[in-house]
Formats: sequence, structure tokens, C-alpha cells
Amino acid sequence: MTTFVDRVVLHLQAGDGGHGCVSVLREKFKPLGGPDGGDGGHGGSITLVVDPQQHTLLDFHFHPHVKATNGAGGAGANRDGANGKGLVLKVPDGTVVQTLDGEVLADLVGIGTEFEVARGGRGGRGNRALANTRRKVPGFAELGEPGDQLDVVLELKSVADVGLVGFPSAGKSSLISVLSAAKPKIADYPFTTLVPNLGVVQAGEQTFVIADVPGLIPGAATGKGLGMQFLRHIERTSVLVHVLDAATPEIDRDPLADLDAIEAELSAYGGLEDRPRMVVLNKIDIPDGRDLADIVRPDLEARGFEVFEVSAVTREGLKEFNYALAKAVADFRAAKPVVEATRVVLRPRAVDDTGFTVEQDADGVFVVRGTQVERWIKQTNFDNDEAIGFLGDRLERLGVEDKLGKLGAVAGDPVRIGTREFDWHPNAGEFISGPRGTDARLEELDHRPSAAQRLAARKARRVRSEDEISHMAADGTVTSVTNSKLPVLVSDDDYDEDDTGE
Repeated sequence: MTTFVDRVVLHLQAGDGGHGCVSVLREKFKPLGGPDGGDGGHGGSITLVVDPQQHTLLDFHFHPHVKATNGAGGAGANRDGANGKGLVLKVPDGTVVQTLDGEVLADLVGIGTEFEVARGGRGGRGNRALANTRRKVPGFAELGEPGDQLDVVLELKSVADVGLVGFPSAGKSSLISVLSAAKPKIADYPFTTLVPNLGVVQAGEQTFVIADVPGLIPGAATGKGLGMQFLRHIERTSVLVHVLDAATPEIDRDPLADLDAIEAELSAYGGLEDRPRMVVLNKIDIPDGRDLADIVRPDLEARGFEVFEVSAVTREGLKEFNYALAKAVADFRAAKPVVEATRVVLRPRAVDDTGFTVEQDADGVFVVRGTQVERWIKQTNFDNDEAIGFLGDRLERLGVEDKLGKLGAVAGDPVRIGTREFDWHPNAGEFISGPRGTDARLEELDHRPSAAQRLAARKARRVRSEDEISHMAADGTVTSVTNSKLPVLVSDDDYDEDDTGE
């Protein structure tokens, strides 16, 4: 059973930010010494780092769920909460990070390359940081922002200069074992190689990496055999080498037919048309193999291939082949454009960019979208009137209210920001200091019961006391109740017109 894993799905959860603290300094002779609530700590982030000691994604296969720690909440006496501990996940060189839909987020190539795949949530500010000339002692604090939660696909594409392709048992593993220090499994049956093998080859002053992938068969690009699963490992190669078996025991196969079949699969897979090709006729130590190599070599050279006759057993022809590979790799590297150092590009926001958009959907709801406004919604405690008023002031200063008015929104129209939907009421003047946690502007708008209040009243009307149930008639009316806490329901038949109530 192989332990090589080159594709995994990770379920990531970055740490949530800690909540800010609402606190007022109380000391002797200082009953109200001012706000001293600390800020919440930031949640831990999850970062991927390329590590040269990692060669497979096996660890993530057994532990696909990754969660960073949350930030701690703030405390009184101006104490900020501790930040959550971030996680650093070590991945092999050549790891590609994708979404479940196939969108590439990052291509991690090069030792030490980092990518922050899930960012921790910001910690909420305490009331000390929210104090200003109007709100001298805020009675609220910001909530911690939730951390990123997402699923990503890690896919390993080996970083090799030379890729060996061919039919099963063509001798690819034998070649890589004599060209480098790699020790792949070698046997006399098909599909001995179940995982890609990498080896480092030295040819004079030139050093390059050679990769041997499991054998290809017709239909590999459509999932037949093992080829489709591992073809991705030759995408980064500089040179492709066709390893052809010159002594195949199957009478219906020959080197030219094998070459055509493999080229058809590479073409169906796509993306490898520009790679230089070389051909190796292997197993010439067998008499029939040498004879067949002499026959097909002119045809291969007529197609434009550089052909080498080698034997992995006797090592005949390997030196010339090795140096030819080194030259082909050096030529390919020289032809590539020079990689420039990554530069930090600053893109300031345009003058007319407000940072948010407002549009009305088919249901008549005004939807406000924007990173900043959605973060404000997440950090607002909607059980605190003062916090709601503070949010309204921020939205007004940002220009959200003006935009809603220009689009025809009137008081009472539904507005949705992020996951929160509410009835819009234009901001009514500046904040006036009052009891902590309250906002006088919201009391004027509270002339009708909220949805929660209406729901509670509906449930109360449906609940009957035990006394009512014991005196309830078959038609649902209550004839008499002595100790009921709810209004007594009396049927019309029991009403006496002569009863004056005295």
C-alpha cells in the first residue's frame, strides 16, 4: 500500500477575534474614572509554507480539519486580550492551492514561499478605544470578527526538470535508479511504479531533477490506469523523455506504436505541446532489443526526435544521454524570461470609490455590499441600543444613507448588510449622552413592537394555565377560573343581562 498522497481537501477555520470589554474605572474617590475596557485579541491565521523536508500531502490526508485558536476577550483596567496562535502548515514544493471550484489561489514554488490561506478575525475594540468627545463613557464594545472558514484543495505538482514517460515496464524506474541516487521499486510486472519518483542528477557542473511517473496506457488522459492521476507531475518539466521498450514481449506493440499512443495521451491532457522531446530506446542489452532499435531509429530521427540507445543494466549509452539531458535543460532555462523579484505594488483607492455598493433586489430589499460595512455589522452588538446608534453614525459618515436616499429608499424600507436585515430609518441628529447602553434616538423610533415582541405575545396567547385547562369545556371555552393568571374567557351563553356587576 502506497503512502504517497498528492491531492487532499482541507477544511480550514481561522480563529475568531476576541470581544472588546465594557468597563468603567472605579477607585476610591473616583466612582466614575472613565472607560478602561481593553480590546479583544486577534484570531490566529493559517499559513502554508514550502518546506524542503516535505515530499507528500500524507499528513493532511489523515488530518484534514485544521482550526486556529481564537483571540481572548479584553478585560477591565485597560487589559487587551491575547492574540490567537496562528498555525503554519508545511507543504511540499510545487503545491497548488485551489478552491473546490478549481480556482487557483496560489502556486507555492520555492523553498520558504508562504501563503496566508485563512485570515483570523480582528479583535473588537473595548469602550476605552471607542471613547470620544461625545461618547465619553461608551456603554458598549465591538464584537470580535469571525475568522475565515473555507475548504481548499491542495494539489502537488512535482518540481522536476525532466519527465520520463512511457508504457508500464518500459524501464523508467531502472533509468532513474542508475542516473540518480533514487531507489524506486523495480520488478518484472506492469505498474510496479505506483507513485512519482524524483531523483537529482549531476552532469558535469549541471544539476537537474528527473521525475519518473507511473506508466501510461491508451486512455490514461480519460482516467484509465494510473496516468491521469499523476500526469500533473510532469506539467512543470523542461524536457519530456519518451522511454520506449525495444524488447517488448508483446507482438502487437513496437516502439513507434508506443510513441504514437503516448503522444496522443499527452495531447489529450493538454499543456505540454511546447516541451522539447527526446527518445530513449531502452533494453538494448537484449539481442532482439538492439536489432529493433537499429530498425526504428531512422524513423524516429525522421520525425525530428533526438534518439539515444541505452541499457539500464549494462549502463551502455547513459553517459551521452545524461549530458544531452543536461544541455536540453540548460537551453530551456536560458530561453525562459528572467524572473524578477516580487515588487510591492500599491494601488490606492480611486477618488470616487466609496468602498461599498447599494442595489435593490427583486424582493425590494436594498442590499449594501462592501468589506468595511460588512465587518461593521459583524462587530456590532445588536442587543445594545448605543452600539446600534454608533453603527448608524458610521454608516451615515460613510455615505450609505445618502446613497439609499438617492435610490428612493424611505423610512421603513428593508435593508440588508451581510447577513443582517433591518428596517431603515434615517439617522435623526447627533448622539446625546444618556445612560450607558442607550440611545435616545432609537427610543423615538420604538413606537411599534419588534418581531421578537410580537412572537412572544403570540406564544403567550396560546399558552393556558393549568387552572384554565381543568375548567375548559369541550368547545374550548372556560366556564370559571379561580386562580388563573390569564384573562378569563366566558361564553356568551353565560352572560346575564340583569347582572350589573355589583
